[in-house]
Amino acid sequence: MTPNEKLAAIRGLMKAQGIDAYIIPSSDPHISEYLPEHYKCMAWASGFTGSAGTLAITSAFAGLWTDSRYFVQASEQLAGSGYELMRLKVQHAPEYADWLAGHLPAGAVVAFDGMLTSVSLAKTVQDKLLSGGMEVRSNMDLLTPLWADRPALPSAPAYLLDAAITGESTSAKLQRLRDEMERHRVGTHFISSLDDIAWLFNIRGSDVACNPVVLAFALVTADTATLFVDGRKLTDTDRASLAASGVAVDDYGHAADALRGLSKDSVMLLDPRRTCFALYNMIPATAFVVEQTNPTTRFKAVKNDVEIAHTRQTMIKDGVALTKFFKWLEEAIDGGSITEISLAEQLRQFRAEQDGFVGESFDTIAGYKAHGALPHYKATPASDSVLRPDGLLLVDSGGQYRTGTTDITRVISLGNITAAERADYTLVLKGMIEGSTAVFPAGVRGYQIDAITRKPLWDHLRNYGHGTGHGVGFFLNVHEGPHTFNGAAIDVPVERGMITSIEPGLYREGSYGIRIENLVLSVDHTDTAFGSFMAFETLSYCYIDTRLIDRSLLDAKHIDWLNAYHKTVYEKLAPYLDQETRHWLAGKTAAIS
Repeated sequence: MTPNEKLAAIRGLMKAQGIDAYIIPSSDPHISEYLPEHYKCMAWASGFTGSAGTLAITSAFAGLWTDSRYFVQASEQLAGSGYELMRLKVQHAPEYADWLAGHLPAGAVVAFDGMLTSVSLAKTVQDKLLSGGMEVRSNMDLLTPLWADRPALPSAPAYLLDAAITGESTSAKLQRLRDEMERHRVGTHFISSLDDIAWLFNIRGSDVACNPVVLAFALVTADTATLFVDGRKLTDTDRASLAASGVAVDDYGHAADALRGLSKDSVMLLDPRRTCFALYNMIPATAFVVEQTNPTTRFKAVKNDVEIAHTRQTMIKDGVALTKFFKWLEEAIDGGSITEISLAEQLRQFRAEQDGFVGESFDTIAGYKAHGALPHYKATPASDSVLRPDGLLLVDSGGQYRTGTTDITRVISLGNITAAERADYTLVLKGMIEGSTAVFPAGVRGYQIDAITRKPLWDHLRNYGHGTGHGVGFFLNVHEGPHTFNGAAIDVPVERGMITSIEPGLYREGSYGIRIENLVLSVDHTDTAFGSFMAFETLSYCYIDTRLIDRSLLDAKHIDWLNAYHKTVYEKLAPYLDQETRHWLAGKTAAIS
């Protein structure tokens, strides 16, 4: 069926069941950002393939609510689909609920699938609609009856990581979690988020593209731990290892039964933003539920010394692959046969040569000229551009290695660069340097780092619509919380051991885009009479194209930082490069005055 035909079929079911509006989020029962094919409902219904958005359908209107990262992509993919692009004013805000509340009469019935909606989001939507006198049904799955060729749930094997890689055994992690549960006076903890489960049980898989996770739920008490997972994914050896750590394995589909069977006086901890509403409603009504961020989310974000040491080595491997890639690209560009898709494939091959490489940490964003202005662009056969020795190329990419996760963005000149492009590039670089060199009091929040990074662009009346940085997992999701560097006043401090991206950008729609990104590690800096101060250690090793710099826009401290960074890049990578590539990198990392 075409999107129009699917929309008509959904409306047919809505009419038959007395539903006036139906909401389709981009999510799964684990409230994941990136989804298994089985749960790509938004893409199936509308044709929009972005990783963030919500569809709202009435008898006379159908809209997609998404943020500025996807405005251009959504406009193109929704053409002729029957859906209208609704531009979010605030990223991730449920503005569709306000729209429905303002356009539907009292008594209207609004429905959604509680398996695909978080507890916190469902409650927010309900509050907005119930206050308008509407009825809300949270258990309606209208897509399964229509989705005839829906992909099955993934069945690839899972595997356990040794504590020599993770730096902490499963039993030790469970004890830390139980100590935190005791501190909060809860006896039971239910975990839905896949990266939290992967971290806690030192388990990895391939159920979600680019994210080494396995579909699972977990239930932890003071003396038991149950992992709900498709048992066929585990070897007998892995089962025995989990059992030795005090972990029982039960079927993935039994998690709901376990919640229904909880004692009526249970005190349960769960994360309302990472638990689906349908499972939440299976907890006995008399149980007391403590709603807060999973303790493992913070534990996971603060890397231990073993993870940090592995990550530093992984960044060298990734830098070697990137150096070989950019050298290859520079030498091959005149041939006229390189496209956005083919260069992404070549970059993956260079990474695959590195020891421990598992896969990409996200689909490579290779945006040539105007495509670079689309922050989450992914080339398709229809959009694939041939590269020429002219203009800017943005490459945002990352790798999953057994010893860490990488994420890095570089913009390079292919030739004939304008003064405007140089100015924009230099201001973005200046912002990245300001963020990377920030020294700040312990306890600072991410929005303060975000402002420090943006100021060089603000000073020239420029800005960008996405966040400045996100947490990065250890051989886990490339996007992880609880901290983030963006404008939202999220009350999570920047802590020692957190790995975060710093990636300011600037986008000229229809012309070009610029984003420069490194990963940084939060470290202790010094103690003073005014308290403890922290700083960042830059982890990424890849040259920054100095041909694009307008030096008049940089102060001496920015040039000094860049020269020192390039010296480090060369020293870290040169031992792993052949003589010709070392010579090439020496030119790219040469000091500027």
